[in-house]
Amino acid sequence: MAKNLVIVESPAKAKTIKKFLGSSYEVIASNGHIRDLPKSQMGIDVDNDFEPKYITIRGKGELLSALRKEVKKADKVYLATDPDREGEAISWHLSKALKLEDKKYKRITFNEITKNAVKGSLKNARDIDMNLVDAQQARRVLDRLVGYEISPLLWVKIKRGLSAGRVQSVALRLICDREDEINRFVPEEYWTLEVSALPKGAKQPFTAKLQRTPKGKAEIHSKAEMEQILSDLKGVRLSVADLKKSTRMKKAPLPFTTSTLQQEAARKLNFATGKTMRIAQQLYEGVEIKGRGSVGLITYLRTDSVRISEEAAAAALDYITKHYGKEYVGTAKRKADNGKKIQDAHEAIRPTDVELSPVRLKEQLSRDQFRLYQLIYNRFLASQMEAARYESETLKLEGKGYEFGAVSTKLAFDGFMAVYVLEDEEDMKNRFRNIETGSEVTVKELIDKQHFTQPPAHYTEGALVKQLEELGIGRPSTYAPTISTILARRYVVKENRNLYVTELGEAVNQIMVKGFPVIVDTEFTANLESLLDNIEEGSVRWKTVVANFYPDLEAAVKAANEELEHVKIEDEVTDEICEECGRNLVIKYGPYGKFLACPGFPECRFTKPHFEKIGVACPKCGKDLVLRKTKKGRKYYGCIDNPDCDFMSWQKPSSVFCAKCNHIMLEKGNKLVCSNSECGYSCEKPPKQ
Repeated sequence: MAKNLVIVESPAKAKTIKKFLGSSYEVIASNGHIRDLPKSQMGIDVDNDFEPKYITIRGKGELLSALRKEVKKADKVYLATDPDREGEAISWHLSKALKLEDKKYKRITFNEITKNAVKGSLKNARDIDMNLVDAQQARRVLDRLVGYEISPLLWVKIKRGLSAGRVQSVALRLICDREDEINRFVPEEYWTLEVSALPKGAKQPFTAKLQRTPKGKAEIHSKAEMEQILSDLKGVRLSVADLKKSTRMKKAPLPFTTSTLQQEAARKLNFATGKTMRIAQQLYEGVEIKGRGSVGLITYLRTDSVRISEEAAAAALDYITKHYGKEYVGTAKRKADNGKKIQDAHEAIRPTDVELSPVRLKEQLSRDQFRLYQLIYNRFLASQMEAARYESETLKLEGKGYEFGAVSTKLAFDGFMAVYVLEDEEDMKNRFRNIETGSEVTVKELIDKQHFTQPPAHYTEGALVKQLEELGIGRPSTYAPTISTILARRYVVKENRNLYVTELGEAVNQIMVKGFPVIVDTEFTANLESLLDNIEEGSVRWKTVVANFYPDLEAAVKAANEELEHVKIEDEVTDEICEECGRNLVIKYGPYGKFLACPGFPECRFTKPHFEKIGVACPKCGKDLVLRKTKKGRKYYGCIDNPDCDFMSWQKPSSVFCAKCNHIMLEKGNKLVCSNSECGYSCEKPPKQ
């Protein structure tokens, strides 16, 4: 009979660990949390020092009974949940639910599921770290207070089923603010000028860009200005004023943290953050490898550390020397410097065994597992390699007081880029041949181009994760569920990788910004994360943090209930008649926006789409333009006669037509901008009559 019992979260993890331990160990899974706050009520005794009321999670009773039976059989119990705050909290909840106070029990943690790591953790078994538990309790209680106090307000003001959250509301605000920036953005015209120059005796010309004019820095804002410059440069003779050679190093990237893995997987693999974490969890807990059983392929996936163990670094050095050569071994030791506290008890995300290359495992992994493992493996290997080296030549051409510049770049040593390319290969089309200072070049062509400044890009999941991390909002484990929540609530939709706010999301954000400015304040939320770190360090009592936070929340909810009453969405009566009973249809607000419905519900269930006319005629057919939404909930403007008329615009059309090209004008903040992207005309928006 097994004398020792090891409890982990998942069956996959249990299977991988079991093969490392002898017959005296039994390994079972709790399938995540056993206890939590109740869903049907707040579950926090506000009047009793914010004491949480934990209950056994519904459906876990049978599992809990089975765990208790195994505990009775064992002489010693090891709690081996994940090595972070949440894992520590799960172990604490297990100790309470299984009544381990009268048993010999210890907490063990390991950053990777390998034989050495698991056996080493047994030698370093410890008590449960209550500072970690309290930090997680504080996060859970704060999130519950925000969610359960504010969500009912949203039900009253908008519709049932909505939710607010401490981190999700900030994420939604960031997306809404970016959408406002884009909508207010007015493009500005600018021009660039390049010269195609041919040195004497060379076969291929190179291009150089105008950098300075006789008046100073080259800033060209109109066609007239460009035409004046082209006139000045007619027949110009350009000579080489300066030629400098230099060597530039591109440093190897740091190994992955949770957020950088999510960003890079989104960029290179087009993975959603939730998908990245799900597959990484599989790679961490163990994958069946022929001849070796279940093998944990990567280290723990929730980390903001870039540290690498000495053993892993030594193994990488040997591998790089063997497969690439000594010159590829990295000599510079770097660390992240972002000014923020990191949980350095963990390592960066890396392969557990550098000898298990992606090529060796390709046939035994699913396509997505292989792609993510390859990304993690190559990034780790690259982080331990030498910098790439470029040889550059910087050229300056002068003539008639005008200055053109060009750069020729050549990869001299690929270094880490032998396994991992950070971005697209640099432009190396320029090659300087037969050039020396003072020599003249033949002007083959002057190439002028018109451009317009571009608005800020919409957030992608990866870009949002990066912004949340830079602002210090949330932790590695919170990014994926936060984004999943705002997508599931339909506050935001994803189209072509971009995140767009929906009408529902705008309504929720307006209430949060107006009624709860502190909750959606990025600096406040980041400061709260610092307080959670202080709890983890043992310098602050967790209930003190909650007690300081709650009165302001309570006052804000009370004020919002009174002051935001006017934003309640009432049924607006329209002139349209119900086709079944003759009543005037009313505007209802559903999960996907507004629709027309009969007020006689439930006797009459007639409904039809609601088209909000904007008072502008369609430029194609002359019928009304209306506010529409895509299937995913993103707003746009289209013809009421769709699909017979296909006019559409993401920006609100105006009744004003362009004075230059007669295209319809679009509203952009306080300005009108021509819908013809090649025109660039804009003007002030006329005041409302």
